[in-house]
Amino acid sequence: MSLDGSVGVVTGAGSGIGQAIAVALAKSGAHVVIADLSEPAGQAAVRAVEAIGGKAVLQRTDVSRREDTKQLIEDTVDRFGRLDILVNNAGLQHVAPIQDFPEEKWDLLIGVMLTGAFLLSKYAFAHMMRQGFGRIINIASAHGLVASPYKAAYVSAKHGLLGLTKVLAIEGAAHNVTAVAVCPGYVRTPLVERQIEDQAKTHGISEREVMEKVLLVPQAIKRLLEPEEVAEIVAFLCTDAAKGITGTQVTVDLGWTAQ
Repeated sequence: MSLDGSVGVVTGAGSGIGQAIAVALAKSGAHVVIADLSEPAGQAAVRAVEAIGGKAVLQRTDVSRREDTKQLIEDTVDRFGRLDILVNNAGLQHVAPIQDFPEEKWDLLIGVMLTGAFLLSKYAFAHMMRQGFGRIINIASAHGLVASPYKAAYVSAKHGLLGLTKVLAIEGAAHNVTAVAVCPGYVRTPLVERQIEDQAKTHGISEREVMEKVLLVPQAIKRLLEPEEVAEIVAFLCTDAAKGITGTQVTVDLGWTAQ
């Protein structure tokens, strides 16, 4: 189950699920490249990794920018000589009805969560194929499997991410490169906290009512996931024990899609 000597890139690793994944990979022995748009948040994530005795470096990255994605992969390979793990985690949310959904927000969300994941995977693929090993983990969502109102761009991006995962798995199979999408339900992160605020404004109800009457309604288990619960699954998927898991999704949704 060890990842000793492995090199992993985690996008959106400055907080939430991304930071938890960076810590989990480092705890298993991987060198982690923290990629985040916010340098202060990224530095905080580096300190979190170092606090458990792990090794991490920060590279400020805007995954919606083609040149940033290419530079991230090239710099990682130049620094470490290899790239074993890519976790496409960077994400954001915007809540609005279709008729009011800002087109620039659509472009941004698709650019970060789908196009950015494609570009990073594209640039990482050649290195992984050459070394005969690679793990690509796409952090999707239960919204990659089902829809909710007012989240057109997010739901579309996450559905697309599942399709990308399948193609990566098929094309990487002969080179021991696997691809898996992880689909969590609602996780206790800054993204979800902001979403609760947005939903309260959209529906004209309190934030507590959003939790009780909107967010947790479809889940069988009425709670938020903790980031570490998702991170431990990602770390496992990067090990040899999970080498047979590819081209599929691992759903961690507290029973959301069971109904």
